[in-house]
Amino acid sequence: MKTRQLMRLALALSLGLALHVVERMLPLPALPFPGVKLGLANLVSLSAIFWFSPLQGLVLIVLRCLMASFFGGGFSAFLYSVSGGILSYSLMLLLCRTWPKSLSLPAISVGGAVMHNVAQIGVSVLLMQTLGLIVYLPVLIIAGTISGLAIGFSALLLLRALYRSGRTPDIPPRLLPLLNSSQTT
Repeated sequence: MKTRQLMRLALALSLGLALHVVERMLPLPALPFPGVKLGLANLVSLSAIFWFSPLQGLVLIVLRCLMASFFGGGFSAFLYSVSGGILSYSLMLLLCRTWPKSLSLPAISVGGAVMHNVAQIGVSVLLMQTLGLIVYLPVLIIAGTISGLAIGFSALLLLRALYRSGRTPDIPPRLLPLLNSSQTT
């Protein structure tokens, strides 16, 4: 890996961690559903698809989840976070590479957010050894859809602005249709 690419990866990791810390400090309204978050750090995960190779993106997610677990939550938080992060990133990467002209970035983000929640419920079921936790999945799917749309539109605005300014790493040409202004859903 070149020094420039390593520096970009370190900056993306720092940004993801900073967004994680900011989100932990936000005074969100008291929701009756535990574990519902905005997922601000996923803005970096979605952008990583455009900025890094698939392997570098996975490394970024694993390192972010590991380091974020040091800020709070410990090993169990790491398990929930890394399982959701890897599954979410893998689906978003697959969707971006398979249907870049058919899907929008917000739609891909929703898929990733929902997959993140599915992975976390799966880990919960395994750790707590009860299938009863699956009843919580519809609530998480609704929350994931809302946060996925917010993160997807934010990523779209960010990536478009960076691309137009010329201050972004080279975006693979096959992914450029995802930044097309005519797609909104």
